[in-house]
Amino acid sequence: MDRLSPTDAGFYYAESENTPMHVGSVAVFEGPAPSYGDVVRLLLGKLPLVPRYRQRVRAVPMQLGRPLWVDDPHFQILYHVRHTAVPSPGGDEQLRNLAGRVLGQRLDMAKPLWELYLVEGLTGGRWALISKVHHCMVDGVAGTDLMQLIFDLTPDATHAEPQDWTPQRTPSTLEMVAGAVQETVSHPLRRLGHLPRVGAASKASRELLRTGRSLAAGVPDMARQLTTPMARSLNGPIGPHRRWAWTAAEFDELKGVRTALGGTVNDVVLAAITRGFRDLLDRRGTLSDGLVVRSMVPVSVRQAGERNTLDNRISAVFVDLPVGEPDPVERLSSIRRQMDRHKQLMQTVDARSIIAMGDFMAPTLLALGVRAALTAGQLWCQTVTTNVPGPRVPLYVLGRRMCSVHAYVPIAGGTRLSIGIFSYLTTMTFGINADFDAFPDVDVLAEGIRRGVDELADAARGRPATAAH
Repeated sequence: MDRLSPTDAGFYYAESENTPMHVGSVAVFEGPAPSYGDVVRLLLGKLPLVPRYRQRVRAVPMQLGRPLWVDDPHFQILYHVRHTAVPSPGGDEQLRNLAGRVLGQRLDMAKPLWELYLVEGLTGGRWALISKVHHCMVDGVAGTDLMQLIFDLTPDATHAEPQDWTPQRTPSTLEMVAGAVQETVSHPLRRLGHLPRVGAASKASRELLRTGRSLAAGVPDMARQLTTPMARSLNGPIGPHRRWAWTAAEFDELKGVRTALGGTVNDVVLAAITRGFRDLLDRRGTLSDGLVVRSMVPVSVRQAGERNTLDNRISAVFVDLPVGEPDPVERLSSIRRQMDRHKQLMQTVDARSIIAMGDFMAPTLLALGVRAALTAGQLWCQTVTTNVPGPRVPLYVLGRRMCSVHAYVPIAGGTRLSIGIFSYLTTMTFGINADFDAFPDVDVLAEGIRRGVDELADAARGRPATAAH
């Protein structure tokens, strides 16, 4: 019985009526659009590569153990693959409105947790694919690997024919309870069996002391964050509907800023987003000196040998976006300093071991902990900003070349806005997912991000180039 990991179970428990916890994307392709039947046959031929797409989540009675992945005996691909079209004229606005409605709707939690929409009617003969996959199935970095499910590297690629599939027997309630009890006892004991033996105790003690010192070194930063004025007006309850906007920047622009002003491309991206939030708060009349927008920034702890595995390997850091700072170069410097400190701490602290501590936690406590964390989100951060590296080579579906792709990241708790950043070829896109009622002005943020890139590029051109960090 394949059990959800503690992190995956956390995403599953976070699902609620107003907080669908799926990730997604909107990919636009050159025409002509393929037929619905061709897309269905393509997926049927690829599904054996990812068995999870035919499985559903089944809860263990009385939460005696974390939920299980079991084959869906009633799996029907025609339910998961949909066909629709945008109204004329089929431009970006019409596609964004459709995507906002589709991505804002919850997945059916009683079925395999994914959907794919074939969208026709875009201008210039283009078409699109809107995909949704629950966060408990896959994280963003692993999701890049899953693009091989339907994407090809050449337009003339051949595909496997659909194969017959027989679901495995679903375990009975008694088997699930017995397995959960056995797992509760044996799994922590296996973890404890990996603890260092007496001969290695001295080395382990030194490592523990070094980790403790690193954590202690981060205490001043946490204290500073506790006293830093945040834009709490952005927090609040989440409704059932979403607004979605996007903008884009070219890699050459971002690299030019990095080369001239220092930092990393990700630092530059966060600085541009800071300008977007600065414009949003200024328009609302709530901008003040020293104000920050705190962003949770997911960090992958997935190792090279773990690619193509279908579970989450992520941790997170919190970055204060200095929206109250008028100088764009100083905003970038502030973000760079924070990210450098976070990287030093992540190198010292074994985030994978911290995540694995969830194996010792009872499922009921895990569920309660997730709900408590979502509630605390209203007090600690205002947005989620995640940057997923995508392919730098063209991708194709059924011989059609992908033109662009935009990422969708869920919102939860009191954090009513998220930004999914995805790179493809020479372009980086920003997909902004926001609560419908709280952000009628979401386009101000999107336009501000674009202005943030422009102002940093202008500042870079006025300075001599320095060594890239």
